[in-house]
Amino acid sequence: MDFRIFTEPQQGASYDQLLAVAKATEDLGFDAFFRSDHYLAMGDGDGLPGPTDAWTTLAGLARETSRIRLGTLVTSATFRYPGPLAISVAQVDQMSGGRVELGLGAGWFEQEHLAYGIPFPSLGERFERLSESLEIITGLWQTPVGDRFDHDGTHFTVKDSPALPKPVQSPRPPIIVGGMGPKRTPALAARFADEFNIPFQPLDAVSAQYERVRAACVDAGRDPSAMTFSVALVLCCGATEVEIARRANAIGRDVDELRANGAAGTPAEVVETIERYRAVGASRVYLQVLDLADLDHLELVAKEVVPQIS
Repeated sequence: MDFRIFTEPQQGASYDQLLAVAKATEDLGFDAFFRSDHYLAMGDGDGLPGPTDAWTTLAGLARETSRIRLGTLVTSATFRYPGPLAISVAQVDQMSGGRVELGLGAGWFEQEHLAYGIPFPSLGERFERLSESLEIITGLWQTPVGDRFDHDGTHFTVKDSPALPKPVQSPRPPIIVGGMGPKRTPALAARFADEFNIPFQPLDAVSAQYERVRAACVDAGRDPSAMTFSVALVLCCGATEVEIARRANAIGRDVDELRANGAAGTPAEVVETIERYRAVGASRVYLQVLDLADLDHLELVAKEVVPQIS
């Protein structure tokens, strides 16, 4: 089981805070540091000091870490044109020595688009743009040096592109696709993704969606075992009930609700929860850490949870 730390900086975080968490992630032996790609706080938070750009952040972290993998869960296809996004991710892959992964989704949070002047088309169009973006990004990365890349789509046209720069990883950085859509999402994952992720869903929903993705892989002529399956769970772990309650209160959540829906409770309870997801096929877990100042939280999980599973 791979253990990855997943942050939500739009809720309020500076680059220095993210750097501290990323360094702790590396020092404590976790597999990766990931962050969301959002521009607006959700819920009641004020989001101070304001949003940090995902790929600018990861570029900085690429130079200040040496081992952990880095990526987004997930970048919205509405935020960036696919050609410039392919350039940015390839450059960060170079800066990290080949440690970058790209999670890409259709986008869903309308208010952040309105707040920063980003068009927010219909769901159908957003999904079409996601599909074309994946075609273009992977096409640009995998075009041999010296050849040219073209794409004539409904929303994007690419003509005579030199398809540069190239990422370090060959044939390309891993692509992560996720979500609960019953038809188009599994088909898109089977076509483009190295990893399929489901965030914050109960076990039965995760199991059913994994089966849909496996079936889509078979329909696409792909071996389902080539797909990595992952989940994202809110983390709230404590050595005592007092510590668990303190950490739940710090993120504005109820302990019982977290125990029912996240990776919460004592280390033994968190192990049990993750093992249930592993039993339905998850081989990677993203632990959503919402209190970025609580680095002791990461240390507890590294010492008391990870060794019991991996």
